[in-house]
Amino acid sequence: MNKSQQLDIDACVFDAYGTLFDFNSAASAARDELGNDWQRLSDLWRLKQLQYTWLRGLAQQHADFWNVTGDALDFALATLQIERPGLRDRLMNLYLQLNTYSEVPAMLRELKRRGIKLAILSNGTPAMLAAVVAHSGLEGVFDGVFSVEEVGVYKPHPSVYALAAERLKTAPSRICFLSSNGWDAYSAKAFGFQVIWCNRFGQAPERIPATPDGEIVDLSELPALLKR
Repeated sequence: MNKSQQLDIDACVFDAYGTLFDFNSAASAARDELGNDWQRLSDLWRLKQLQYTWLRGLAQQHADFWNVTGDALDFALATLQIERPGLRDRLMNLYLQLNTYSEVPAMLRELKRRGIKLAILSNGTPAMLAAVVAHSGLEGVFDGVFSVEEVGVYKPHPSVYALAAERLKTAPSRICFLSSNGWDAYSAKAFGFQVIWCNRFGQAPERIPATPDGEIVDLSELPALLKR
């Protein structure tokens, strides 16, 4: 996507975990206990966290993201045979203190300066999202922080994406959706958003309907892709 193909939008809606907030920073902050296992634990924790959202959605057995995150952590700790008193609670608390990726604050300031509506649309619970937004000093930046708990089902269900459009009172075609998760970016495009895939992790293209409008390595590239 080049400058002549800039997106004409009124709002940017961001996925939270892996897009704005570094989910690896929880396990990384506990390296004093986890040692060289921290990245393996983080990878498995994240994988199971997502799998459990999809499985619960298909089975119509919803539990909120805090519980799903705890279940995924329990699985990861058991799989890696990591047993240390207090570690689980420590890691769960660290998940409420995730760091933003380095380029995020400046990018958000620039978009806000341009008068673009800003929102988060996430699997996270309202309390989880409020905690990471506050920890990162981003209170007051967003026009909305929307949780799937409002619709009772996880991404990529279309009702989740519809929530952002409804709450922002903005047509899907006037919203740019950003996610680092390929499945999320592709599904949001299928819903009707304009989509930029922030492919932080060098993933291969998905083989599901609807290709995003553009792909970037990190969010520092986003402002140049927007006409407004």
